[in-house]
Amino acid sequence: MNKAIISILGQDRPGIIAAVSDLILRQDGNIENVSQTILQSEFSAIFIVTLPESLALEQLRAALQAGLAPLEQHVHVKPVHPGPPIYVPSPDREPFVITTRGPDRKGLVARITAVMARYGVNVTNLQAVFKGGEAPGDNVMIYEVDIPATIDQKQLRNDLRVEADALDLDISIQHRHIFEALNRI
Repeated sequence: MNKAIISILGQDRPGIIAAVSDLILRQDGNIENVSQTILQSEFSAIFIVTLPESLALEQLRAALQAGLAPLEQHVHVKPVHPGPPIYVPSPDREPFVITTRGPDRKGLVARITAVMARYGVNVTNLQAVFKGGEAPGDNVMIYEVDIPATIDQKQLRNDLRVEADALDLDISIQHRHIFEALNRI
């Protein structure tokens, strides 16, 4: 099986996903997974696709680059290497949501995620909105994480709170099920 990861980056505009998915289809490819978002005015998407064995990744990249040229998108294509993944999450882990709110400054993400990394916490999704200016309380980071069941969660919570206090951040740590129940729209 020939698998690839495709990333697309550029100014947002209507029709990008339609163009990318059509170009993949024209190469006889199939989209298995996709994650897409708009960051400020920038479009970003990552696709995992299966492709015919006969299709070289350079051919795919060239077809995508040519087809997306009118939309001024940047394309990167990389193979998905067969074999076992480098990181295999422990089956004994719990999903949590960690949110921080406070003034924007350099190093917020680096310092909070460094604490998580020391405990083997895996960040599965991160959203950060930094508005700066007059309302520093509008600066929010939402980390969806998997916390290994084998760690000392009380110590992790304490270390995260210490780091958040040093950064003048409010922090909330909730099991994902509780977060979802409280934040249902």
